[in-house]
Amino acid sequence: MKVGYGFNAAMTAKPGMGERLVELLLTGLNEGNPAASEHCVVYLVSRSASDPDVVHVTEGWTSEEEHHRLFAGRAAQDLVAQVQELVAAEQPYTDYVPVGGKASF
Repeated sequence: MKVGYGFNAAMTAKPGMGERLVELLLTGLNEGNPAASEHCVVYLVSRSASDPDVVHVTEGWTSEEEHHRLFAGRAAQDLVAQVQELVAAEQPYTDYVPVGGKASF
């Protein structure tokens, strides 16, 4: 599937909670959660090399509408609420339309 909408978000976890935030964000890939959807083409969770409490999430979706539809669901709302409990600060996210690239893990 082609990515039609995406964004990057950076969050600073409460002190010492970076690892827990990463673990929680990765549950977004579990069945029933938003990133497990066929409409989520890219879901990458990263940590800062210099500050383990800074976490980045890069997402690519088939469309902005599908992203919003899935995040309106209960599973996504529950995950967002849990993430917010661990986050001390967020930077504004950057939305974009991917035009190409590569991802393999």
